[in-house]
Amino acid sequence: MILSVIAGILLIASVLWEAFETVVLPRRVSRRFRLTRLFYRSTWFPWRSIARQIRRPRRREAFLSYYGPLSLLFLFVCWAIALIFAFGFLYYAASRREPIPPALATCIYFSGTSLFTLGLGDVAPQTWTERWLAVCESGLGFGFLALVFSYLPVIYQAFSRREVNIVLLDARAGSPPTAAELLRRHAGHEGLGALQNLLRDWERVSAQTLESHVSYPVVAYFRSQHNNESWLAALTAILDASALLLATVESECSRQARLTFAMCRHTVVDLAQLFSAAPQSSSHDRLPPPDRHRLRTTLEQAGFRFRDTEAANEKLAKLRDMYEPYLESLGRFLLMEIPPWILSKDIADNWKTSAWGRISGFSTPASEEVAVDDHD
Repeated sequence: MILSVIAGILLIASVLWEAFETVVLPRRVSRRFRLTRLFYRSTWFPWRSIARQIRRPRRREAFLSYYGPLSLLFLFVCWAIALIFAFGFLYYAASRREPIPPALATCIYFSGTSLFTLGLGDVAPQTWTERWLAVCESGLGFGFLALVFSYLPVIYQAFSRREVNIVLLDARAGSPPTAAELLRRHAGHEGLGALQNLLRDWERVSAQTLESHVSYPVVAYFRSQHNNESWLAALTAILDASALLLATVESECSRQARLTFAMCRHTVVDLAQLFSAAPQSSSHDRLPPPDRHRLRTTLEQAGFRFRDTEAANEKLAKLRDMYEPYLESLGRFLLMEIPPWILSKDIADNWKTSAWGRISGFSTPASEEVAVDDHD
């Protein structure tokens, strides 16, 4: 009887504390052992392993997209089951003094009907202790349902805010977004002004991403609407472009690029720490000499002045070392592709395509592309 009471109380306290830290507490929890953390670790790794066996990218991405919402629902189910068993143990301990004590299964059944306030009446409490437990569990059931219903809108609002900013990058940086396209499409005097505004916006966007993903880590598992876009790819493009502006590309946006780079780097480092994804070196160079030459040619043709000195190259290498290992670790952990600095071939933007085909023969000079960007 004593063991049942101790087990029930500890389980109830653990679930309530987990729910408080996950839903109510708006900050990162540094405690290593958590039931919620154990749940996501034990479900994400098998889910990711199955996804790796799917060869078609579209099907693999679709399979991965189910994990975020499903894990959220299953987490609530696990909390509810834990509370049902916890109160079942307490009912079982309280009923030991009855002439014919009920079985543990009956106590767990009664706990389930009390938590969800069903009131079937086929099993009723016999002692005052059981009655008070039933009242407490019913009240907790109301609170639990209210917590669930209030938590879901917050999650989807955070997801929606993030996705709006990612979709806005479609016409500004390509699909997937790359640093080469982002800078090329913002060439010219008017383009530099739009680029500075874009970097300023993404300084705030990255801060919002950090805040929402640290407060509600499950949002990081939610995939974007398009298979060739993700919040990690968007941050990569912004970081790459900022690094170029700080090291090798002469521009008036250097100050804002420095601020945006600092915030975006802060975001990827903290999120890597949140998921215990230690920084890792990439198996291949994201900017090999051929791509670097094409990147320089593309930007020079767009009107940028490209510094190709030893000091500039060394500065760019140092900046890349500050964030690329964290991008690599997050990409491997979440199974998200990291976009290159420049695409190997032209790919139509998402806004140019549909289920009935794509726009053909649509070619716009860089100056006109900036005009389109300004009216988005």
